[in-house]
Parts: sequence; structure tokens; C-alpha cells
Amino acid sequence: MAKQQQSHIVIVTYPAKGHINPALQFAIRLIRLGVNVTFFTTVSAHRRGMIKSPPPNGLLFASFSDGYDDGVVPLDDKVKRLDQLKRNGSKALADLIVSTAKKQHIVYTLLLPWAADVARELHLPSTLLWIQPAMVLDIYYYYFNGFANVIRNDNNDYPSSSIKLPGLPLFTSRDLPSFLLASNTHAFVLPIFKAHFEALEKESNPRVLVNTFDALEPEALKAIEKFNLVAVGPLLPSDKSFGGDISTDYIEWLNSKPESSVIYVSFGSLAVLMKQQMEEIARGLLGCGRPFLWVIRAKENGGEEKLSCREELEQMGMIVPWCSQVEVLSHPSLGCFVTHCGWNSTLESLVSGVPMVAFPQWSDQGTNAKLTEDVWKTGVRVMVNKDGIVEGDEIKRCLELVVGDGERGEAIRRNAKKWKELAMEAANEGSSSYNNLKAFVDEIGEDNVVVERV
Repeated sequence: MAKQQQSHIVIVTYPAKGHINPALQFAIRLIRLGVNVTFFTTVSAHRRGMIKSPPPNGLLFASFSDGYDDGVVPLDDKVKRLDQLKRNGSKALADLIVSTAKKQHIVYTLLLPWAADVARELHLPSTLLWIQPAMVLDIYYYYFNGFANVIRNDNNDYPSSSIKLPGLPLFTSRDLPSFLLASNTHAFVLPIFKAHFEALEKESNPRVLVNTFDALEPEALKAIEKFNLVAVGPLLPSDKSFGGDISTDYIEWLNSKPESSVIYVSFGSLAVLMKQQMEEIARGLLGCGRPFLWVIRAKENGGEEKLSCREELEQMGMIVPWCSQVEVLSHPSLGCFVTHCGWNSTLESLVSGVPMVAFPQWSDQGTNAKLTEDVWKTGVRVMVNKDGIVEGDEIKRCLELVVGDGERGEAIRRNAKKWKELAMEAANEGSSSYNNLKAFVDEIGEDNVVVERV
């Protein structure tokens, strides 16, 4: 007689907010499909409050020390931190699996290819959860598989020639992930991405779960024949009670503004802008003359106090050190999102139907900006000057293009509405992403069928 044991998945995630948030949403969706989940990350992530409580039933947390339990990593320790993350994490993950003594499936996010090695050593299946767009995965794959000379230009980050990769749109260098540019200062990152592909090559049926949805990236999901890219997104919060307290100050302020009138400005949890760039953003906002909500993190080099026109800014808009982005983007007063184009922020904007001014900084953000402007046509991308600064006049130009009454602004808003409907549809039960994830869970469940003697 066959009996199916309840599936158990261990999710291993890098201790950064941009990794933890989609991984947590992935865990919640698994639990709704009857899977037990252990969420495995560092002590520092727990201490910094990245993981809110109480968790839903079926979700357990396990942590390990990477040697930086206070969450402070000196700039010259980044390579050492990744080494310790691998060494300590590999041992702690193996100990966790052995102590549990049950059949498990390992799901791991970016920068942690060693999790696949641990799973293989313990004869367990593993799956990569790719938390960037499928197109970014494609670009990295081509880089490591015969197209490095096409992609890389060691003398110039912005060549005039186009870059053509199979099954993808035309790029220039500014559309590529920053780790592939000549100016990249994080040389230690590319070998980790290469290790991800090497781990996938060892699988008999390499599959990658991607935080996207079928309608959003149909070509990119099929571009690599040897990998099965499975869309399971958008992995965004749907339960507002699971994510912390909401301040009412800025919500009340938003409530006082007309529909689609407010410009929201936020650059995520990692980017630190130079003072000169902050001043230019301020100049652009003042020049545009519309109400705005600007998130300037308190630790951003005292950025709030350094703004020369702070009083004038506060007459027109509101500056806050933090906000619930999902709450803000879903507010009817929002008209535009000035964003660094981190993938979570980009997806949140698409789901909310808010047009974007794309202001990419690094990593996958240049590619996300390319998709936003040229593929989905839900925003415009800023141009930097010769010193790498986006000037106030350029910011004002982009804002007026997006929120103005011209044909392009109207087209952008129509596209934003279209993608909102498609994104919300993809998140529903019975949608493509739901069915893709359920098929994954059912497949894992089949692995857990044991035969009992009658």
C-alpha cells in the first residue's frame, strides 16, 4: 500500500532583504499547498528584524552564524563574509538535514550555490529559486557559454554597437547586469554565478524556479533549451498582516492627495546615493512641482540633513526614513515611482500598475530598466551625464514624460494598467504561476511516496 508523506522543503536564502522577501513569499505559497517549510538563513537576518513574527503554521525558522551576527560587514570583508557564509552555512545546513532525519528538498537563492553541493552530498534533490528576471539569468548563461566576447567590452561600458544574444532583444552595455561591465568592482561575484550554472549542469533535469510570470517574459523563459525555467511569481506580499506595523502618518498624507498625483521616490535598502545626486533629485522634484513621498534612509550619510533645500521640499512633499512600499504603491494617489529598479520593486510597481522612472544603480537593475522602458513600456529611463550623475533637469524631463498629458505618458499609463491586470491574474489560484508551483509540489510529493506492507 502506498502512502505519501508530507513534503518538507528547506529554503536557504542569502541574508539580504531583497533575497529574504521573495523567499518568504515563496515559503508562504508552499505552505498553502500543504508543504512544511524550514526557512534557513543567518542569525544577523533574524536580529535585524528581516523576518517578522508570528510565522504562519507550517513555517519553521532555523539560523546559523556567519561570523557577522550584528549584521555589520566592513567593506573590505565582503569576500571573507561570503567564504564564511559558505563554510559555516554548509556545515549548519548538513547538520540541520541530518538531525531532521526525513526526506527533504533543498531550495536555495542567489549567491548560495554551495547549498546544491550539500544536497548532492546527502543524496537530496535541490532547486535554484532565481529572484531576478529570467532575462538576467539568460544573459549570465550566455556569458559563461560562448558569448563572453560579445557581452564584455573591457575598454568601454557604453559602446555604440548593439549586443545580440539568442532569443533576447538588442542590448547595449548599460542594459547588462553591472557585474559584466568593465567598471565592475565586485570581481568576486561572477565566479559565484558561474558556480550556479555548474551546479545546474550536474542535474539530470536542471530546473530553475523564477520570480516572474509566463506572460511577462515568455521568450526569456524559453531561451535556454537545456534548462527548464519555471515561472512561480510574482512573489510579493498578499497578506498585509504578515510584514510588520504600518505607520499612519504618510498614509494619511497620501489620503489627502488627488488620485494619481504623487511621485514616490525610493532606492531600496542598499543603495547609498552621493550628496550631489541627492541634490539633483531634489532639484528635479521641485522643478516638476508635484507632491512627492521620498524615502531617505536615516543611515544614508545623514542625507536628510544635508539637503540644501529641505524646507522648500517639505512644503511640496513628505520625506520619510521608511515606509511600507506595498502599501504606498497600492495607494490610489500614486502617479509615478522613481525607482532603482531592484527586481522586487519593479514587480511591486507592475502589480500596482504604477508607471516608473527607472533610475538603476547596479546588479540586475540596468536590465530591469531596459525591460521597463523598451519591452513592457511602463516607464522611462534616466540618462546619466559624463560624471555618472543624473541631473535635475533630466529627472524633471522623465517625470513630466511619465505623468504628463502627452501621448507617451498616456501610453505608459495604459501599459501599466495592462500589466497590473496580467500580474494580478498570475498571482491568483488557478493561474499559470499557481499551476507551475503546484506541479513542482506534486512532483516532490511523488518522491515522498513510500510503500508499506499490508
